[in-house]
Amino acid sequence: MIAKAIDKINAEQVAKANAGKSAPAFKVGDSVKVFVKIKEGDKERVQAFAGTVIARDNGTGNTATFTVRRISYGVGVEKVFPLNSPYIDRVEVERSARVRRAKLYYLRNLTGKKARLREA
Repeated sequence: MIAKAIDKINAEQVAKANAGKSAPAFKVGDSVKVFVKIKEGDKERVQAFAGTVIARDNGTGNTATFTVRRISYGVGVEKVFPLNSPYIDRVEVERSARVRRAKLYYLRNLTGKKARLREA
């Protein structure tokens, strides 16, 4: 009984977060640009984070996330974004790659040309 109530609340929250937005259509291996709304004081701006999707956790309701990895000044940076977050303005797919794994965690150990993915 409590589980049904929690599921109902989760469904309402997802519907509210996705009001007027379509679900981003991307998969693991795609190079994406995630536009995130950032609030600084009373101002709000949009900041882009570009990288490769290395994981996608298709949880139920509000728990669905995806991980984007990029190399910034020689250091690997990974960010985990909630899929249904109201702070995500939009997700643009820059290019698609053909991969044969659901999680690309092995890219953490590769550098340079070895870390390239085959274009689809």
